Amino acid sequence: MYLCHIENKIMIKSQKVRFVIETLEKLYPNPPIPLDHKDAYTLLIAVLLSAQSTDKRVNTITPKLFKKANNPYDMVKLSVNEIREIIKPVGLSPMKSKGIYGLSKILIDKHDGKVPANFTDLEALPAVGHKTASVVMSQAFGIPSFPVDTHIHRLMYRWTLSTGKNVKQTEKDAKRLFPKKLWNKLHLQIIFYARAYSPARGWDIENDIIFKKIGRKSEAK
Repeated sequence: MYLCHIENKIMIKSQKVRFVIETLEKLYPNPPIPLDHKDAYTLLIAVLLSAQSTDKRVNTITPKLFKKANNPYDMVKLSVNEIREIIKPVGLSPMKSKGIYGLSKILIDKHDGKVPANFTDLEALPAVGHKTASVVMSQAFGIPSFPVDTHIHRLMYRWTLSTGKNVKQTEKDAKRLFPKKLWNKLHLQIIFYARAYSPARGWDIENDIIFKKIGRKSEAK
């Protein structure tokens, strides 16, 4: 571990970034999108549902919801309570059901039933924050974005690539350090790596390939 820390001091940030990119590309050359969806609208709903839940749980609920309504026009035919009953297992159902109904109505009234491909309009929708908007921009529209979730926030700090003070700063650091053309793929690669090698709980540092090379000294104690 001591030698690892000596190496950390020698490596400059650009070398660390290159090591991260190369390692993730070897491990996850074609990372899939974790949330099941068929278009921008169903992805938007799935991402909204994933807040404080897991992708696995969301993927068990969305087929039931989308069977009844997989577009905003059908969604507003359901009541908020009907939506809430379906999505209860993912948690925060009162807030999420109101958000789903409300954003669906706005999409119909202001956007011809289509999900807008810009941050301003997306973030103006009920229950849609910057991270959700970033996922939709990246995964639905292919527009370079770097959604930062708890996994990315944690790893950017562990890798000494960000101060880790807040997700806004982490996103800024990630966008500054990594090539824009890699953002959409890289944020997925980091998520998959975090779950497999660098989780918040049950973390085995010896199996964490990237951390052992560039990790934060205080985290290893």
